[in-house]
Amino acid sequence: MTHQTNWRTPLVILLCGGLILTLSLGLRHGFGLFLKPMTLDLGWSRETFAFALALQNLVWGAAQPVAGAIADKLGAGRVLAGGGLLYALGLVLMAHSGTGLEFSLSAGILVGLGLSGTSFGVVYGVIARAFPPEKRSMALGIAGAAGSFGQFSLLPVGQALIAQYGWYVALLAIGGLAAIMTPLAVALAGAPRSAGHPGAAKQSLAEALREAGAHRGFWLLTFGFFVCGFQVVFIGVHFPAFLADRGLSPVTGMTALALIGLFNIFGTYGCGWLGGRYSKKYLLAALYLLRGVAIILFLAFPITPASVYLFAATMGLLWLGTVPLTSGLVAQIFGVNYLATLFGIVFFSHQVGSFAGVWLGGYSYDLTGSYQVVWVISIGLSVVAALLHWPIDEREVVRPAVGQKPA
Repeated sequence: MTHQTNWRTPLVILLCGGLILTLSLGLRHGFGLFLKPMTLDLGWSRETFAFALALQNLVWGAAQPVAGAIADKLGAGRVLAGGGLLYALGLVLMAHSGTGLEFSLSAGILVGLGLSGTSFGVVYGVIARAFPPEKRSMALGIAGAAGSFGQFSLLPVGQALIAQYGWYVALLAIGGLAAIMTPLAVALAGAPRSAGHPGAAKQSLAEALREAGAHRGFWLLTFGFFVCGFQVVFIGVHFPAFLADRGLSPVTGMTALALIGLFNIFGTYGCGWLGGRYSKKYLLAALYLLRGVAIILFLAFPITPASVYLFAATMGLLWLGTVPLTSGLVAQIFGVNYLATLFGIVFFSHQVGSFAGVWLGGYSYDLTGSYQVVWVISIGLSVVAALLHWPIDEREVVRPAVGQKPA
């Protein structure tokens, strides 16, 4: 059995895990491109479209701790393979949706379940166990950068497919791309656990959950991650339509999202690198404050293609650097044996924020004809997130060594 798993080296795990994130997150970030053409062709309101994607984020978040617990206990391979199949099926059924309910079931529930099995929580759990602590933050940053590369590289593909063949064929095509995640999951199957934390080998899942639940910093981190979800998913889904309402072309919106993805590669990698050298909680606080400043400056000046691209590049640098820092902080405090489960709980808060951001964007627009209220809320939440991260205790939880009774 040992010889059968020798090929699953840390480098192979990182490469295949990065490719899974490239597809999973890259395809998801292109959903905003479908908002205008689908709502116009099918006669839906923007809230109908936004609700399905809000539901997707909520289902993704709710299922993430469960997917993480299964991966921690039985191995990540099955979870990743099943998630890839659900993701592909959801995209195909999205193309055949004729009503808001059908769209919510496909884009919302099926794709949401697929994302829970193929995104950060499960992939990061395997990568974190494959690398030693001194290289872990960097490895997580590289994997996160791979997801960002998917946004940069796959958005133009999605836009070109929509422009050339229409949204129906485009959804079928990206459904085929999503199916590629299933064979890639083999490389992350049966990855060995790493004890890497005092007493970790003897800790049960229930004990890990009780320990995290009693830690104030765990809940501050969880509540802070709500803000990340609110901001990035609101922008990711509604930004192209926001720009189109101001007379800018669909290509400008696509380019803006692609630039977010491009600069997110450097931002996520950079945050992973910085997180291995400086306090993760202070880096997170600074990142959230800078997001708020970027939004204020963007709205304060005339919106032109040049200002849009500058804003997109800036937000890209601040986009998902929160993920390696947040997951790295969970691993730093609690260890890696139940990282997929614990980060899944933190990530659920992110997805509740995502639900609120994307749905409120659609509801606010239908009600007022503007996204102004949601932009203002996003600025205020940046300050709240910074304040929440500041008092987190980053020190590693000390547990009795194996065979030693608690003091």
